[in-house]
Amino acid sequence: MMQLRRKKLQKDSKTLKTADNIDIAMNHYKTDCDSVVVVCHGWFMTKDSRAFSCLSEELAQYFDVISFDFRGHGKSSGCYTFSAKEENDLAVVIDYAKKCGYKNIHLLGFSMGGAQVLNFAAKNPVTSVVAVSPPSDFKKIENHVWKPEAWIPTLFKKFEPKRWCTVRPGSLFHKKTAPVDVVKNISCPTLFILGEKDPIVYPWHTRVLYEKAVCPKMLKIFQQGKHAEDLYLEDRENFLEICVDWIKESQNDYR
Repeated sequence: MMQLRRKKLQKDSKTLKTADNIDIAMNHYKTDCDSVVVVCHGWFMTKDSRAFSCLSEELAQYFDVISFDFRGHGKSSGCYTFSAKEENDLAVVIDYAKKCGYKNIHLLGFSMGGAQVLNFAAKNPVTSVVAVSPPSDFKKIENHVWKPEAWIPTLFKKFEPKRWCTVRPGSLFHKKTAPVDVVKNISCPTLFILGEKDPIVYPWHTRVLYEKAVCPKMLKIFQQGKHAEDLYLEDRENFLEICVDWIKESQNDYR
């Protein structure tokens, strides 16, 4: 059992403007820590969904946290481009974190958000990365949504119709960077997490990314786990402990 910091938590909501003129809504959980974890949701999720709201609050017992809505989701403007233009969204959030004076900036991404943090870290310095169920290449995602193991978790654990109504998909045909092509360029410590029973992004995606990475790295497997934030919802304490321990250890190495 991890020991919590239990500091007073302040939550601020802000809107940032990307280089291509998209409004990005974010939540900033502050406890006067010198390190921040930037939480990046995946397709069809938001910063204010139950999974990411709870995760952000729990992480904020150890670090400051910034969670935000990618374009085309939640309270952000624009349409989602499935990783083609979302780098601009993450970039403006990272710029904000740097202006806040954080000494350490960690990225925690889920599914398509996991792909985005890998692509970003391949070109930009950050302290560490945690990629949960990231696809190696958007074009190769299996996404068998008709299977019961795919839609049942959404129906019973993430039944949030108001959130679903905020999602605005854009074109699927924008040129995208495949994480498998750039993961070798990441230099910071990177943790890869997969669910062995993932019906959305099959486990081989995360394994091949782990194999091609040459940075300090670790692979964690949830044997009965499913996809992305489901790993957190189904085994909260274990998932949180794995992430917090990795972030703390990589931060010590960085220093």
